Amino acid sequence: MTIATLADVMQPALRGGYAVPGLVCLGWEDTRAYVMAAQAECAPVILQAGPGCRAHTPLPVLAAMFRHLAASVDVPVVVHLDHGYTLDECKAALDAGFTSVMFDGSKLPLDENIAQTAAVVALADAAGASCEGEIGYVGYAGGAGSAGTDPGQAARFAQETGVDAMAISVGNVHLQQGPGTGLDLARIRAIEALTDAPLVIHGGSGVPRGQRAELAVHTRICKFNIGTELRMVFGTALRFAVNIDPSRFDRLAILQDTHEPVFEAARTIFLGLGASGRS
Repeated sequence: MTIATLADVMQPALRGGYAVPGLVCLGWEDTRAYVMAAQAECAPVILQAGPGCRAHTPLPVLAAMFRHLAASVDVPVVVHLDHGYTLDECKAALDAGFTSVMFDGSKLPLDENIAQTAAVVALADAAGASCEGEIGYVGYAGGAGSAGTDPGQAARFAQETGVDAMAISVGNVHLQQGPGTGLDLARIRAIEALTDAPLVIHGGSGVPRGQRAELAVHTRICKFNIGTELRMVFGTALRFAVNIDPSRFDRLAILQDTHEPVFEAARTIFLGLGASGRS
């Protein structure tokens, strides 16, 4: 069994100058490809169940699937809840077997975000799990705009909550389909000057790959969440598999054709973040 907590994989990444990908999972096919890619690259991996995934598949099923796949490899696998919005939701994930939860109080007033995040940290600690929090709001491509992380607030948030990892808003955007203009290095440095918390970038698909690699080595960012980039690979492969032969109807045969492209794309992500060969 290679189940790990978020702290188990982020602390070595912080010391070693690399980052671990938090890969957004939507079902069996992509999750299996991610775990197999991690095994092929000898890299740790964070399997993430976000709100969309949870709306489609119950938490206990996701936990069992993630843990089953973790048992099939010998690299560290984190079973992570992404964007939990309530203490009850985080507790349900921990009860189901998740080893890490991310409480997202980024839209709350600072004091309330700190209080609620600290409560989730205590819950996770009691379960032998990890907790990620968020300070500053990360917006969405074509949707709500971001509110950048204030370095002073970030320092207070990290100290008063005791989170194992802190997600920040420094020019990153969720659901971006192509590389953006890059992250705000000055703001990242200002945050790092005031806190030694491991840092997380949500919306990693929109960060140019060269900057991802650079930041993984030279900053305290040791987790990049990657979803849209891989979903686009899956969607393209699925569309090709359906269209290549209109007479095909067997979903198992069609979905099988998505494995290799997603597997290879995930391997590229591990390599680009310096995570390959770390396990």
